[in-house]
Amino acid sequence: MNGPLVVIGDALLDRDVAGRVTRVCPDAPVPVLDERDATDRPGGAGLAALLAAAQGAEVVLVTALADDAGGARLADLLTAAGVTLYPLRLPGATPEKIRLRADGQTLLRLDRGGAPQPPAEPPAAALAALRTAAAVLASDYGRGLLRQPTLRAALGETTAPVVWDPHPRGPAAVPGVRLATPNLAELRQLTGDAGGGSPLSTATRAGHELRSRWRAGAVAVTMGRDGALLCHSGTTPLVVPPSSTPDQVRDTCGAGDRFAATAATALAGGALVSEAVREAVSAASAYVAAGGAAGLHVDAPAPADPAGPGMELVARVRADGGTVVATGGCFDILHAGHLATLQAARRLGDALVVCLNSDRSVRALKGPGRPINTEADRARLLAALDCVDAVVVFDESTPHTVLARLRPDVWVKGGDYAGDGAPELPEAELIRGWGGRVVTVPYLDGRSTTATISAARSRGGHLVQRVKETA
Repeated sequence: MNGPLVVIGDALLDRDVAGRVTRVCPDAPVPVLDERDATDRPGGAGLAALLAAAQGAEVVLVTALADDAGGARLADLLTAAGVTLYPLRLPGATPEKIRLRADGQTLLRLDRGGAPQPPAEPPAAALAALRTAAAVLASDYGRGLLRQPTLRAALGETTAPVVWDPHPRGPAAVPGVRLATPNLAELRQLTGDAGGGSPLSTATRAGHELRSRWRAGAVAVTMGRDGALLCHSGTTPLVVPPSSTPDQVRDTCGAGDRFAATAATALAGGALVSEAVREAVSAASAYVAAGGAAGLHVDAPAPADPAGPGMELVARVRADGGTVVATGGCFDILHAGHLATLQAARRLGDALVVCLNSDRSVRALKGPGRPINTEADRARLLAALDCVDAVVVFDESTPHTVLARLRPDVWVKGGDYAGDGAPELPEAELIRGWGGRVVTVPYLDGRSTTATISAARSRGGHLVQRVKETA
């Protein structure tokens, strides 16, 4: 793909609580579940992003997260899976979907999170990602993100193929989407079709109706064991059967996300719509055969979480109602200017997390001669300062990923970004996306790592010259 797959939509936190049922409750005719384990995973648009990333795609997720434990857990799961996250601030609570399961069967589903809330404005980085996307997947779960005016306008302007996975409570697709992917039940609700005749005739009739209403290039109606039916510009629909049908279906949760994510990824690679739908049917069938959402496993070690060392501190401070402050940089040769900035930052809240560029990141930014000190030594020196509460090392050229994980209340930078007429911080829009504040503080005049290194080299050169002269 020439660019990322950008997924836009409502993310939820899904939890499966699994156990055994061996008795009935004595005070009500209901089974008693003895819990054995619980598994958290991203749901909604988060699951679609996770599934696409698991197939090796570069994935950006634009979603809304609340400032609560559920939102932090979602960010943790997504960033650890390699998804680049651009969150909007979500008022209220993060929506959660909890399934109680025994012997592979769902006994009860509990939904939390209350009524949908309108999110804040998207960060500029999210809109920029749309402009460079290879494809866009709009994953609607009816909680309002895809009604956000700025996002809808950006979706209408993108030149990338757009796949729209709709929800009956959600808005109509923006005109001109390449492919809409409702299931048959959703399609009937979206069009008001009474469903007379066979499922195939209903899908054909209602699919063409939805395509006309939404001015979509095509509509692929997913029909479970029967595969999908593609309504396109031709009068004859294309029936795409599954390559195989499992004898026993344990869990179909997420099959629609698997279908839509695969179709979007295929279109990003230049596939025709009919080819993308065939790939999507095959992928969704394999996903269900493997156990669906309940069968999701990470066989390889999960990618290291760059924010891991700081998350326990962040959770503790937030639980006490405190303010988390973060700052970042290379801190190659620690000097008085660094110390002044760190002390000023710490006074702005209850804990200071330093986001430290890794050795590889410093080399990319400063050149092959840097850093002078390794990331391990730099982290150790910073952590020894009384004003620093935690240090996290990140490997990218910018701290966007680790910031999306930490979501500090205050982000502090100094130097060139302080003072009138200074350029805006690249992270500013991201920080404001969850309601954070950006603060700049000046360095002490005349202190910089580059100047220190230059002075040391100059003095070393003079010393060598003097030795030569006296030899």
